[in-house]
Amino acid sequence: MRIGMRTVKTVVSVIFSMAAASSLSLLYWPSAGIIALLSVGNTRKSTLRTGINRIAAFLLATAAAFVSFAAVGYTILGFGFFLLLFIPFAARFKLTEGIVVNAVLVTHYLVEARMSWQLISNEAALMAIGLVFALVANIYMPDRTRQLQKNQMEIETEFRVILKKMAGFLLSENKEDLEISCEDLLTFIRKSQTDAREHQENYWMRQPAYYETYFAMRRAQANVIKDMLENLERIQQPAQYGKHIYGLLIYTAETFSETNDGKQILLRIEEVYDGYRKMALPESRAEFEDRAELFQFLQSFKSFVEIKAEFFHQKEEK
Repeated sequence: MRIGMRTVKTVVSVIFSMAAASSLSLLYWPSAGIIALLSVGNTRKSTLRTGINRIAAFLLATAAAFVSFAAVGYTILGFGFFLLLFIPFAARFKLTEGIVVNAVLVTHYLVEARMSWQLISNEAALMAIGLVFALVANIYMPDRTRQLQKNQMEIETEFRVILKKMAGFLLSENKEDLEISCEDLLTFIRKSQTDAREHQENYWMRQPAYYETYFAMRRAQANVIKDMLENLERIQQPAQYGKHIYGLLIYTAETFSETNDGKQILLRIEEVYDGYRKMALPESRAEFEDRAELFQFLQSFKSFVEIKAEFFHQKEEK
């Protein structure tokens, strides 16, 4: 069993929240720890957003509770009427993160059968303490730059492997679990994209979203690879035409990197196109269909390279 850093930070924030609320002699002081427990997010910005939303929801809940208990009384029905008012308005103003926490706080008014300024201040203090310690817990966030760079290298390595396997398929018709490799790569890219987004969210000031953009680009390329694999599967005699594309795929695999602008690969694709234009017309339906699939394969491959070329140009312009 592995205890992660977020778990440790959450536990620490809960303990300090409860201790602070108890030392101030607040009523229902354990609630401060529960608020902290529910407020520690994956990133600094998400924790701050959660805090702001819960404060806004607290103001809304207090107003709804005052109306409900004044109309129906401090009863179970009164609390039910409060929920009928509070939940739709919280959803309307996109404050759903604060529904559970504030519903718990409102039960304190129900138990005390009053909504005095002292009790409202008590609930506000519980909310503030829990949120402050949740924010403090997320002051330290590990820098994920090295991990993201490692993910980049692993993704590029896997792309090279897949491209070489595709080249091998054109000559030997051996698929070597290409579809599984492609799906595994897509899963890893999606995870890396999420990690990059969280890395971005840990900066208070806006930072260039390079890694998130990079992984989005690789994800688009992986989806194109899936289309290319479908084209290969439909070719009946790939070895007959493989020599025209084999070298292109091997060259792409060997030069596949973050810094490749794709220009040379696009030129080689045009050379392959020229070679196909000069070939004799197909003599059978099967040959015609194979040519059509190979042409579509080249079209997809060109899109694959253009995605990277566009990313490179955007990076150079910044």
